[in-house]
Amino acid sequence: MLEATETLPEDPELLKTLALSLLSENKHLKLLVAKLQRHQFGRRSESLSIDQLRLLLGHETPDDLPEKRKLQPATSVKCKPSRKPLPSHLPREEHRHSVNSNACEHCGGHLRFVGDDVSEMLEYIPAQFKVIRHVRPKWACKCCNQIIQASAPERPIPQGIAGPDLLAQVLVSKYCDHLPLYRQSQMYAREGVHLPRSTLADWVGKSSTLLSPLVEAIQRHTLGGETVHADDTPIPVLEPGKGRTKTGRLWTYVRDERPRQGQAPPAVWFAYTPNRKGKHPQSHLTAFKGIVQADGYAGFNALYETGGCIEAACMAHVRRKFYDIHVAQTSPQAIQALEYIRQLYQVESAIRGKPPDERRRCRQHDAAPTLQRFKEWLETTSMQVSRKSELARAIHYALARWVALTRYCDDGRIEIDNNAAERSLRTVALGRKNYLFAGSDEGGKRAAVLYSLIGTANLNGLDPMRYLRYVLSVIGSHPINKIDELLPWNLQKIADHVIQTQSAA
Repeated sequence: MLEATETLPEDPELLKTLALSLLSENKHLKLLVAKLQRHQFGRRSESLSIDQLRLLLGHETPDDLPEKRKLQPATSVKCKPSRKPLPSHLPREEHRHSVNSNACEHCGGHLRFVGDDVSEMLEYIPAQFKVIRHVRPKWACKCCNQIIQASAPERPIPQGIAGPDLLAQVLVSKYCDHLPLYRQSQMYAREGVHLPRSTLADWVGKSSTLLSPLVEAIQRHTLGGETVHADDTPIPVLEPGKGRTKTGRLWTYVRDERPRQGQAPPAVWFAYTPNRKGKHPQSHLTAFKGIVQADGYAGFNALYETGGCIEAACMAHVRRKFYDIHVAQTSPQAIQALEYIRQLYQVESAIRGKPPDERRRCRQHDAAPTLQRFKEWLETTSMQVSRKSELARAIHYALARWVALTRYCDDGRIEIDNNAAERSLRTVALGRKNYLFAGSDEGGKRAAVLYSLIGTANLNGLDPMRYLRYVLSVIGSHPINKIDELLPWNLQKIADHVIQTQSAA
């Protein structure tokens, strides 16, 4: 761009070229501003209504799906909102409110009971600390002078004062509820318990070390399937002695076969690295043989080139690029691209949870024709727009990955997008807004351990708090060769063992 002090050229052709360049740059800057504004202030949903598509396209949207795939129109019946009943597992405390007399206050007549009106109010009992005193009587033998005493109970942290319930509270509060340790320290101080941030940080470190063998088992399970979703996100990490932060990376690898009726339990494994060099995902997946669903990061290319891993791209990334253009410029071409992608996702909605063979047949019958038309439209439109425009960049992104983008159509094991990995990173993004940075590379590794356990527990429908309470109470003495017994999806076996132990006692 010319500075204000520079002289404009007098040649009309040069002026025309300059003007076109400035217009292109102006559009690019407007798009960047729109992206930043939407990211900072806009709504998170990227959905488009059918009416909006018709309005912006100027005609009826194409309907290329079979009759059985068409969306049914929504009914306009207004339903009166109803309050959900309070959970039945909560304890009930009954308060009866009776009149003070058996006589009617109006006429003095005798009252007879005709029934109860019952209403419920939800109340909260604040959490509280307690001290558990373990008393072990000592007995002396008169014959041999030996001291007999019961064994000391196991502690999660040797010689530590924190019990498994308190450790689980600290870990879940930080890595699930996104409460920094200094805030937790302040909360505990209001209860009259002084727990400095440094003490809590020490507990987190020792707990992550204790739980590491369990995370290694989750890693083996996650990378033991035929497909894996992969992604990464930045995490600021403090550089000791420099008074600044560097950018580390948390990598996520997700195994979730539920959309294709798979029987393997879902799991997520996180790994921390101090940078984003391609050698890190290559190291993580060095023993994996199968389908890697990821974005277009070049660090995965070495895995694909060896032939051991097969690339599957993400249609959601393609959609997001066209959606950003639509929001910034209200481009009819972007709307047309979004309409093609909407039809593809409509097919996916109909086959979610079906076995791989059925998913493949439906995709080839319903999605393949749409993909072919979409590709032809991309190639035609790319020749009609400026090569420097954002629309051209979005089209090039899709065409450059077309084989990997459409591989899902011929393989029912593959998903249309990489949203499984992106969902697993949401908790990291929320935590990043609250505790700002990790204290060191070791802090990043600890975060990876806890995110793996909490994320896997959530995927299996477990309460992370209850799960960690039990694991922390037994893992110290649990045989390392039986560590798989403590994986989240084996919680039912754990619960049965606890019930039997309590019954025997």
